[in-house]
Amino acid sequence: MEDHESQRKVRILCLHGFRTSGEILKQLVLRWPEPVLQKLELVFLDGPFPAQGRSDVEGIFDPPYFEWFQANEEFTEYTNFEECLAYIEDYMLKNGPFDGFLSFSQGAILAAALPGMQAQGVALGKVDKIKFLIEISGAKFGENRFGMPKLASNAFSKPN
Repeated sequence: MEDHESQRKVRILCLHGFRTSGEILKQLVLRWPEPVLQKLELVFLDGPFPAQGRSDVEGIFDPPYFEWFQANEEFTEYTNFEECLAYIEDYMLKNGPFDGFLSFSQGAILAAALPGMQAQGVALGKVDKIKFLIEISGAKFGENRFGMPKLASNAFSKPN
């Protein structure tokens, strides 16, 4: 007889891309093979901020569109980053627990930094430890052309 833990679906919080929505990411992910989807409980969250400009998916997917945070054109300065982290943590407290994250584009850039920020004690301190990430079309803060939000400055291990 299987124990309850092995029967429980893996709960995943899904973070969409820049100026899209949880509903748009849901439409894309639900195209995955049914045997994969049957093992997962996917929860799709909208970013906390309405899109502050035109979405690249206008005419393809219906609005509303959201952002997780904002950055200047050079991606060297970020705004609303701390508010975004508080929003995600609050959602996780009210609707969790979650085992991990599935994320796309801007959501993936954000999610990539979350385990490190959680380990440093600067984000998601009130929720269970993140067990895994599924990143789609992501990048890393501080890599190539991306700057680093202050809270994410120690999120990634430095090679020895």
